[in-house]
Amino acid sequence: MSAKHPDTATETGPTGREAESVPPSPRRFGEVIGFTEPREGAPCSRWHRPLATHWDRFSAWMNMLFVDHGIFRAIWSNTWTVSDNAWRSSQPLPHLLRRFARAGGRTVVTLRGGQTFGSFPLEIEACEKSGMILRSFVLRSRGLPSREHIMSMKGFFESIEYPVLFHCKSGADRAGLMAAIYLVFAEGRLVSEARRQLGLKFGHIRLSKTGVLDALFDAYQADTANTPISLEEWIETRYDPETITNSFHASGFWSLVVDKVLRRE
Repeated sequence: MSAKHPDTATETGPTGREAESVPPSPRRFGEVIGFTEPREGAPCSRWHRPLATHWDRFSAWMNMLFVDHGIFRAIWSNTWTVSDNAWRSSQPLPHLLRRFARAGGRTVVTLRGGQTFGSFPLEIEACEKSGMILRSFVLRSRGLPSREHIMSMKGFFESIEYPVLFHCKSGADRAGLMAAIYLVFAEGRLVSEARRQLGLKFGHIRLSKTGVLDALFDAYQADTANTPISLEEWIETRYDPETITNSFHASGFWSLVVDKVLRRE
């Protein structure tokens, strides 16, 4: 089933450490399953505590809207249905998380690393109040995940409650990669169908540096054209992210558009 916009809108880490599937457990505010807490005093630690005052809440909203570029996502959330059990979007504003919960949503998966913006405490709060589980599985938009990181996705998909919402910052690149691999690993879809999740309709520009994500599927399809094997088997036995990355060449112009104009993460 191809992705469509729903009628009702509803990286492990940036340091290179891989995400691990952790079973759901009771947690205090800010303890997102799969996310590593920042050290005390770190610049982002201010966004890892409850919004206890009106000023805290105002600051979080202003940071989300004007520093994390949420003002643009308030106009266009880039929210789409992937299948009956999965949705994808940009960083959702609180009212969109509540809408997803009312539509039956059970789990929200953030693909972002660092969590240095006011969006984070607002997302935690909205998920907690809506009874949804917030989990972290960090991906990069301009780099390929390791073999182990991709293979861990299978267990991750088996461990979460559905329906699920996958999101990154803009909903174009990391959300597309996660949605594509979800369709293959969890729903048994063909790669030729699933890779459409990385498409221009979602804002993904394959000629930019983020096109390295497309190169993963290009390499799989070229390598298995005469000797078909599943994506999972290919990842386990033949996948070489370094070779794929070195052979990929992005357009300087389109990379400038994505990095400096669109300010993609």
